[in-house]
Amino acid sequence: MGARKRNTADQKKEAAKSRYQAILKNCPTSPRKMRLVTDLISGMEVNKALDVLKFSSQEASRRLEKLLLSAIANWQAKNEGVRVEESNLFVKLIHVDGGRSLKRLQTAPQGRAYRLRKRSNHVTLVLDSMNKDVENTSK
Repeated sequence: MGARKRNTADQKKEAAKSRYQAILKNCPTSPRKMRLVTDLISGMEVNKALDVLKFSSQEASRRLEKLLLSAIANWQAKNEGVRVEESNLFVKLIHVDGGRSLKRLQTAPQGRAYRLRKRSNHVTLVLDSMNKDVENTSK
């Protein structure tokens, strides 16, 4: 590995230490349906986002609720002794990427077949705190 590549890799690792994130991979929902739900909670405060996801009727909201709880747990692991309510956590970044597509065949009239693509997605959720001084005093 070259020096420049190693330096950028080290910078990315240092930046990742201060990020609180959770990643959901190969979720068997189409990316378009997942983006509808992620747009609801983007930039929202964590407790309010949990309430929105809990009372949403879409199936993707259950998976996102679990992902958000995982990101909060990752935040608590790095900031022991600090309460979530005091830190003003919010959803800083949430994005959905297309995942693997399962290709299936469905029977069609007159001996033909239609191709079905069962899509999946990857979701990345990043949390941030509005007041940084609360985190720095706990360390």
